[in-house]
Amino acid sequence: MTQAANPFPAGDPDRRYLWDMLVERDIEAFVASEWSLVERDFVAAGFQAIDARLGDRPDSWRLKYPTLDAYRDDWLSQSRATMSRADAEAVRSGLHATTTLRDIEIAGESALAHKKFDGKIRLRDGTTEVLRWQTLYYCRKVGDEWKITGFVGYLPNPMGSDAETTGERRGAPKRLPPGATQHLTAGPYSPVLEVAAADLVVISGQAALAHDGSVVGDDVSAQARTTLENCAARLASAGCSFADVFKVNVYLTDLGDWAAFNEVYAELMPDPKPVRTAVQAGLLPGLLVEVEMSAVKASR
Repeated sequence: MTQAANPFPAGDPDRRYLWDMLVERDIEAFVASEWSLVERDFVAAGFQAIDARLGDRPDSWRLKYPTLDAYRDDWLSQSRATMSRADAEAVRSGLHATTTLRDIEIAGESALAHKKFDGKIRLRDGTTEVLRWQTLYYCRKVGDEWKITGFVGYLPNPMGSDAETTGERRGAPKRLPPGATQHLTAGPYSPVLEVAAADLVVISGQAALAHDGSVVGDDVSAQARTTLENCAARLASAGCSFADVFKVNVYLTDLGDWAAFNEVYAELMPDPKPVRTAVQAGLLPGLLVEVEMSAVKASR
């Protein structure tokens, strides 16, 4: 494993300290899910942190962590969720490769550090989790040590017009909130998703119908595949794919077909899977399933 080296020279001890605190120590604590390793790096009194929600409009930002305790609890939840899906070495090396911290402004006893994430972490199931955002850390020197007093996190990377100019994706349009849980018998869907503000795409209910209106398939598996292919075609016409879908409604003539539908759905729908509702309903003659979807476009 090759870890990122501290980019600041020995003659710049303050920036070296900040880099070690915000990168090296933070990564090791996150991999270990051990808050005590970074607890001393924070000033609890007056701490607060903002979640920019991957948006560059301050009107959409939220005061997500009004106290250090609130941030600690969410940080631990994120760490445990990540470590449940990925090996420690993959997380450690992935975070080092993903993280950049070279822009640190120091004015007396105060500092502003620009930490950026741009890369992926490989998960045990062979998929990857994309990290693409940036955080502004507010720091203060206390004696010989630097402490974090707050931050603005989940800013898009890159910001504003730069993202549109370069054509880069401004962060995932949807994400599973850290710590989101559901019952053990849950199917292929997410219990909750956070959706970044962007263009919305909504398609009408699709079914296993050919262009001439004839029904395709005699069983729910065949109809499910054709139905989802029709959904994909409608989404593609608006510049979206299944990866952009955040909400799905499924209508079945017989909920006894649920398992067979899920098998096809799980094969085609990428993670994080959309939130979903399924009901039994009376459909047009010959149809066994109908599906409607809502998607979000992260960038144009």
